[in-house]
Amino acid sequence: MNALLDIRILGWLLVGIGLVEWVPLGAALVFGERLYPLAAGSLVSLVVGLSLALPVQPTDRTLRSRDAFLVVSLGWVLASAFGAIPFVLAGVLGPIDALFESVSGFTTTGSSVLVDIEVVPRSLLLWRAMTQWLGGMGIIVFALAILPMLGVGGMQLFKAEIASPTTDKLAPRIAATARRLLFVYVGFSLAALLALWIAGMSFYEASCHALSTLSTGGYSTRNASIGAFSPAVQWIVILFMVIGGINFALHFRLLRGEIRAVLRDTELRYFATVLATASALLAWLLFDAGLEPGSELRAATFQVVSIATTTGFGTADFEQWPVLATLVLVQLMVLGGMAGSTSGGVKDVRVILGFQVLRNTVARALHPRSVGVVKYGGESVPIDVLAGVWSFLTAYVLLALLATAVLTAAGFDLVSSATAALTALGNVGPALGQLGPSESFAEVPGHAKLVLAFCMLAGRLEIFTLLILFVPGFWRR
Repeated sequence: MNALLDIRILGWLLVGIGLVEWVPLGAALVFGERLYPLAAGSLVSLVVGLSLALPVQPTDRTLRSRDAFLVVSLGWVLASAFGAIPFVLAGVLGPIDALFESVSGFTTTGSSVLVDIEVVPRSLLLWRAMTQWLGGMGIIVFALAILPMLGVGGMQLFKAEIASPTTDKLAPRIAATARRLLFVYVGFSLAALLALWIAGMSFYEASCHALSTLSTGGYSTRNASIGAFSPAVQWIVILFMVIGGINFALHFRLLRGEIRAVLRDTELRYFATVLATASALLAWLLFDAGLEPGSELRAATFQVVSIATTTGFGTADFEQWPVLATLVLVQLMVLGGMAGSTSGGVKDVRVILGFQVLRNTVARALHPRSVGVVKYGGESVPIDVLAGVWSFLTAYVLLALLATAVLTAAGFDLVSSATAALTALGNVGPALGQLGPSESFAEVPGHAKLVLAFCMLAGRLEIFTLLILFVPGFWRR
């Protein structure tokens, strides 16, 4: 393990967090709000970051697999911890609540402990939205440059121009690809801001919601979330949530004119089919139940896209909808978006591969001598990738059960506990019952909030990246 390089990278990460805080600090100056919380938070990040980065001069610049696990995991933890400082200094949240809010932001989960969002200083709400945008941008680079190197099941299928998933070839090809994808991310964010501004949002609210939409984060500046805005705004948000839920490599290929290759993508077709089918079903259920008169399609499509892309915005309390509609949304909560997107959840590609393995297993039970080959994109999928998929699903279920048990022991009913665990692992945002879309996580005990925060980080980092730090062999030479 290259400890000196790891420390230097983490130090510069904190410096970056401190510098980015100057943006909401400038907003506080414009709005006439207190500068101290963000200024002090920025200063702490800069001082600690520079103290770690500058004295360290590693001679070995090789980033090995253990270093990648450590840097990525600690990077998200440190970003969340230092990103929570302004909330504490402003007196808005206590330390545990601030950490929960910050983790939820950087992991683009969107679960919140804030009861009344609209009384929070606007500069802090802007910082809150920026944590989601930074987390969404970070996961793209993470998925592109780190996960293929680590061999995490399912993510090797990330479609980008990667020459080789090995440490000695991370630059310049992967670095160039990362720059292109981030260019696409920034471009779509600016397009969302402009569209929302034209549709009637103030520039401030358009900025906050653009940051939260492309990152599929779901933090809003209003207590009623997107339900506080016009139908035009809601359709624009639907469009950009879908964009955020699609593999960003496909966006880049589409911009290069590779339309046929994009339309033939297996995962994209599956994702589009799920969204269309679920939206149509929920619209029919709402029409049949007499809810949302005249706007069933918009209400259904918005909530389907919001949950399936794990954004978490809302326009209505979907717990008041028919039970079947709620069940569909819970399934979408687990499924999530596409690999290589800013969405969370299990990811569509794993579901596709899982169904193929299941089909081959059933076929072999009927025809023991048959040899079933799992293919994706016209190519055979290696057995280690398939093993990784099922290992991921197993770990996902076990973590969900553990978090459910902790919340149940804390006094929440089973529905609230289970859906809170799923929404944390899937980085979705709203749960059901006592922690439903019209409620906050403020009443969750401190220890349970920390468990949910751990689940958010695990879900964002594809579980194994974080869990491997708890294996004793990881720390042995």
